[in-house]
Amino acid sequence: MRKLIPGNLIIILSGLILILLSCTPGSCFEETESFLKVSFYDSTTKKLQAPDSLTIYGINMGTNTLYNKTTKVQPALLPLNSAAESCSFVIIINGITDTLEFRYTNHPQLVSKECGYTFYHVIDTPTFTTNNISYIYLARNLITNVNEENIRIFFKYHAGTHQ
Repeated sequence: MRKLIPGNLIIILSGLILILLSCTPGSCFEETESFLKVSFYDSTTKKLQAPDSLTIYGINMGTNTLYNKTTKVQPALLPLNSAAESCSFVIIINGITDTLEFRYTNHPQLVSKECGYTFYHVIDTPTFTTNNISYIYLARNLITNVNEENIRIFFKYHAGTHQ
């Protein structure tokens, strides 16, 4: 005489097998951080020019020093605080100090099912001091996780006179 498996057990086992086979682990291969991308230009020639020395740190931010006397940075990536509507940075280009402030609005954005959400930012006109920075051009005010230039900093480049 054969022993039969109860119908409820067959249904439960079938359901478990289907669940296990249908759940494939997903991996996130996309960029999830939205950085403000800053390119540097010589204010005289108007040509792309990486600083000989670049130091950037955030004011009142958890992330202090982003770049510390780093050479030939192009572009610089600056994080914006999604819990605030402004960020300030001290930027030292070739030994000369300036301050940058960015005001912006934050927008949550779905990257993908595997990667989850990130924040995009829409930046207003930046404010800055003019010790070494001549002017700033806002190339793209939407800050996303795509590798696109957002602002151009035109600075006074003097070869061989840096600290």
